[in-house]
Amino acid sequence: MGTVPDETTPLKAGLKQRHLTMISLGGVIGAGLFIGSSAIIHEAGPGAFLTYGLTGLLVLLVMRQLGEMAAARPSTGSFTDYARTALGPWAGFSTGWLYWYFWVIVVGFEAVVGGQMINKWMPGVPVWLIAAGLLIVMSAINLLAVGSFGEAEYWFAGIKVAAIIVFILLAGLFVLGLWPGAHLSFSHLTDHGGFFPNGLTPVLSGVVVVIFSMTGVEVVTVAAAESKEPSSAIRKAVSSVVFRILAFFVLSTLLIAVIKPWDQITPGESPFVAALDEIGIPGAADLLNAVVLVAVLSCLNSGLYTSSRMLFVLAGRGDAPRWMAAVNRRGVPVKGLLSCTAVGYACVAFAALWPDTVFLFLINASGAVFLFVYLMISLSQLRMRKHLEATTPGGLQFRMWLHPVLPLLVAAAIVVVLTSMAFASDTRLELLQGIAVWSLLSIVHLLRRRPAPEGHPERAPRDAVSGDVERAHTVS
Repeated sequence: MGTVPDETTPLKAGLKQRHLTMISLGGVIGAGLFIGSSAIIHEAGPGAFLTYGLTGLLVLLVMRQLGEMAAARPSTGSFTDYARTALGPWAGFSTGWLYWYFWVIVVGFEAVVGGQMINKWMPGVPVWLIAAGLLIVMSAINLLAVGSFGEAEYWFAGIKVAAIIVFILLAGLFVLGLWPGAHLSFSHLTDHGGFFPNGLTPVLSGVVVVIFSMTGVEVVTVAAAESKEPSSAIRKAVSSVVFRILAFFVLSTLLIAVIKPWDQITPGESPFVAALDEIGIPGAADLLNAVVLVAVLSCLNSGLYTSSRMLFVLAGRGDAPRWMAAVNRRGVPVKGLLSCTAVGYACVAFAALWPDTVFLFLINASGAVFLFVYLMISLSQLRMRKHLEATTPGGLQFRMWLHPVLPLLVAAAIVVVLTSMAFASDTRLELLQGIAVWSLLSIVHLLRRRPAPEGHPERAPRDAVSGDVERAHTVS
């Protein structure tokens, strides 16, 4: 099947710059934007685009912090390795498993969502069977080689990005009065209770919901380690892609609010379809359903890739069974990938057998996990800056702005968002279940903690990055 990786058997450098660009671009464009934005617009009103702007700014700053570390020390382990270096073995262990948990649950969830969508077109086929079929297809793509994953994600993401761009162009023409039958008017922004019809609170509290729809852009720092020039790829991706994503979210939401009165947007139904119907585009619902299905397959594809690579890293660091890091001659961690697929099948079974108990718990518990990961990224960058400046040849080429003031503000903002979840009835359960998962992982780490053997990564000093450790899991 393969060999356990050491310093001479790393992952293959099979991803190209165009793959990385589309991976980071398309990773955050999914059902959370196409459908989930309806709830934000309905709650916040025309000012909903400000919620996306604030959230995008927070994600941008976290990615800038991560980009600084990843450009200086590219690693398949990405932020889990930086957390281990900056904050100790517990941080690396818990952050890695939290991230794995998030993405492996995404695999199962997206498979079920894809099954439900296809079931509407093929009602005679059970959802669980379609979901299992989707998992098999995506697993086969990921098993071929990392280039196969990159190529599939390139086209999936390309379709999503093209759909957003076409929507912005059509909606822009309509808003500016350049579309047949349209006239220039921004009255919907103020005529239905004002710009903030429900006050500022929903605009700010909406950040808690929106931030989960923007997860995925950090995958590029994991994937970049499987490219030929990881440092350069990370700099380019982080510098440009986040700004483009910010434009996609903010512009599309603003245009929807101008075209369609906010109080006519129904939560759970796509506001994009509502806007296209208003413009007069025939078959808008069917077109968008096809795009959303592509988005679901893209998330499923990315979830399998990311969760399997995180298992590879955890196994290589001694935090998971060593056999999970075995790679075949194509550089694919086959056993780790199949383990993630098995969890996906289990999630599909849970969704079919216990949709309102076990499956619901798994989904809810993953809700706050990403904020925990973001917090660890921010704290790691604060701790590592001085060491990176001292040890990076030629100095840091990619820096976080206004260090340490801005990183401290970012960490504080994440804490505020987490705290706000505790006071909101619809997010409190997600926070508590996320804390339960993190606590369980911390207990597991304490129970298994023992002196590491000579040469093991955990023997490296906490305040220093071990170049040998990094190189062992970095494709040069």
